[in-house]
Parts: sequence; structure tokens; C-alpha cells
Amino acid sequence: MLPVDRLDAILARAETLQNEMNGELPPERFVELSKEYAEIDPLVTAITAYRAALTECEELTALSKGDDAEMAELAALELEGIEAQIPDMETALEVLLLPKDSADELNVIVEVRAGTGGDEAALFAGSLFRMYARYADLQGWKCEIISQSEGEVGGYKEIVATIRGRGAFARLKFESGVHRVQRVPETESGGRIHTSAATVAVLPEPEEVDIKIEEKDLRIDVFRASGPGGQSVNTTDSAVRITHLPTGIMVIQQDEKSQHKNRAKAMTVLRARLFEAERQRADDERAADRKSQVGSGDRSERIRTYNFPQGRVTDHRINVTLHKLEKILAGDGLDELLETLVREDQTRRLAAVGDDG
Repeated sequence: MLPVDRLDAILARAETLQNEMNGELPPERFVELSKEYAEIDPLVTAITAYRAALTECEELTALSKGDDAEMAELAALELEGIEAQIPDMETALEVLLLPKDSADELNVIVEVRAGTGGDEAALFAGSLFRMYARYADLQGWKCEIISQSEGEVGGYKEIVATIRGRGAFARLKFESGVHRVQRVPETESGGRIHTSAATVAVLPEPEEVDIKIEEKDLRIDVFRASGPGGQSVNTTDSAVRITHLPTGIMVIQQDEKSQHKNRAKAMTVLRARLFEAERQRADDERAADRKSQVGSGDRSERIRTYNFPQGRVTDHRINVTLHKLEKILAGDGLDELLETLVREDQTRRLAAVGDDG
């Protein structure tokens, strides 16, 4: 049963926000109110449509019991159609009413690292990164590489990038974990199928106000950037290593020729890792909530297998297999998997709410 009082409160809050935004406001206050209104606007639309449907049901019910036989028959037919829509509208509203992950609307930092499998793992890490970059492009998001370490025969030993766009974390957060590939390596002449892996971490990129980093908690070292084989790629001490002393988290950035740019990028990654560590701590305290999550975000959890000989991708958390490997790796097939993961997460969370009730 939908909470009537809560629906009323949401509509009342929306009206208050509209009235306040129509008045004289400082720009920063207007932005703050606009952001809140944008968050509840989908709920307002859904509540309005749901209540309009209920009202229409009442009116049609009355007409279907009237003296005009022809009108009653038409009303009964129309009533049947609207009543069939009500359960779906209620489910959609229940999903919208679920507690939001405060990080869902944030940009993300995606880290892809080659795991077991040597050169083949690096090539696979490259394929995964291109998949995310293409998916971001299809969503109209902006992907920017922060740092990269290329593999010996291609791909990446490690690559870190920001993906900026509305709702990026909400869509990509289930990608964290171990991705496994089964294929005949390009470097393998015997034609045997090898299994290798890459690890993906998707971190929400917090605003500076979301996480405070004290200068006294940082140790910053600068050194000369080095390329493959240890040769110097720069003649100045432009590389930066930042260590967060309270947690021991360390970030190294050397892709830019400017020490200032390297420091800025390293701080972006450090801020995201600290933010994620804090989120992880809060999640661990709410251990019961873990049971209602599709994935824990644990980077050691094997989440998906990409089988090239059979052209299939299997997500082990939801037992879904799609025979669309090439389309998924091209980015435009990834949304089908992500949508299934989001729906499964919503279903489990709705069930958890029901159990609590």
C-alpha cells in the first residue's frame, strides 16, 4: 500500500519549492532549490498521473453502474483498461520512493587494471575501457583519461579515467569487480582458449564540499616521470605522489608534463578513493542492507565472464547470459545488462522494504 501521507508531503514540498523559486532569491539559493525540485519532479509527475487514474476509475465505476446501458458498457471497457495499468503505476511509484543512493547523480572515476593473464589481460583491460568510453559517448557523457600504463603488446596494465554526466554513477556502479575473459589469445599459435581477468573499480567522484582533506594529512613527493623500461620521459620533477597519512592511501600521477596538473589529477583520484572508503565503512555498518544489493562493490568479486568462442556474456550475480558479446563490448549493448542489474537491485530493495514492513 502506498503511503498516502508521504505522497501528500511530496506534492506539498514541490509546491513550496515552486513558490519560493518564483520569488526574489540569491543565485546560489535558486540553484539549491532547483536541484531539489529536479530530484522530486519525477515523483510529482508519477503521483499526479497515479491519482488521476484513481479518480478516473471512480468516475468510470459510477458510469458503468448507471442507467444508460450503452454508456455503462463503454465505461466498463475503459475501466478495465485503466485498472490494468494501476499495479504498474504503483510499482513505478514504489521504486521512485526507495531511498536514493546519495552518490547516484555524481560523476565517476573508472579504474581498469589487468589481472591474471599477462599480455592477454592487458588487452582485455583495453577492451573493457573502450566499452565504457563508447558507452559514455552514447550517453552524451564526457570521458577523460587521468592516467594510463600501456601493456607491452597493447591494451593497458592500468587506466584511470573520469566519466562525467548526469546519473553516471547510478548506471555504472554495478561494474565494480572482476571481469573474466575466455578466448584464444592473438599471441597464441596453438589455438587453445585462455582465461584471463581484469579488475574494474567505479568510484563516485565527490564534490570538494563532500569530503574535506586537511593539508597536514598529506605527504606530497615529487620526482621525475619515467616511461617503459625506466627511461626518463621528462627532464623536470613533474611526477607527483600524494600519500594520505591517516589512511595510507597513495596516488601517483605522472601523465602530465606539469607538476600542477599532475597534483590536481592526483587529488581528484585521492578524493574519490577517500569518499568510497567512507561509503564502504557506512555500508559495512549497515550489514543487513548488503543482502539487498546486487553487488557489494567488492573488487575481488567475480561478476562477469566474456566468452569469445561462444559469443556470450554472462553476469554471475543475476544469472543472465546474453549472446551479444561484440555488441556489448562496442558499448551499445551494455545498457541491456545495466538495465537488468538496476531492475534486479530495485526488486531486491522493494522486497527488503516489504520484509521490514
